[in-house]
Amino acid sequence: MLKFLSDENFKGQIVRGLFLREANLDLLRVQDVGLREVEDPAILDWAATNDRIVLTHDLATMPNFAYKRLSRGEKMSGLFAINNQMPIRQAIDELLILANCSEQREWIGVVIYLPL
Repeated sequence: MLKFLSDENFKGQIVRGLFLREANLDLLRVQDVGLREVEDPAILDWAATNDRIVLTHDLATMPNFAYKRLSRGEKMSGLFAINNQMPIRQAIDELLILANCSEQREWIGVVIYLPL
């Protein structure tokens, strides 16, 4: 199962729904690890150091910072950029499919946009 880190503005309803459906999901929030109000590059750095895929609704800046890390040859554990308008149930379903049907190493250096 995949390991996730949700950024500060990621919808709490999605996080709660994920845990309701998959109680053993390995998901931390930036608030849980002392990264509240930290800039995006620091979040990506922490996620890379701790082998976690970042979950974000920030389609404007977070992917750009992820691509900059990659262009500098820095590790990036993966970024799932979820459209903020995506229905909550659909976001939960797609994230659980990805979590249960893929492996962590498949997402290294990858930015994907949901919905799929």
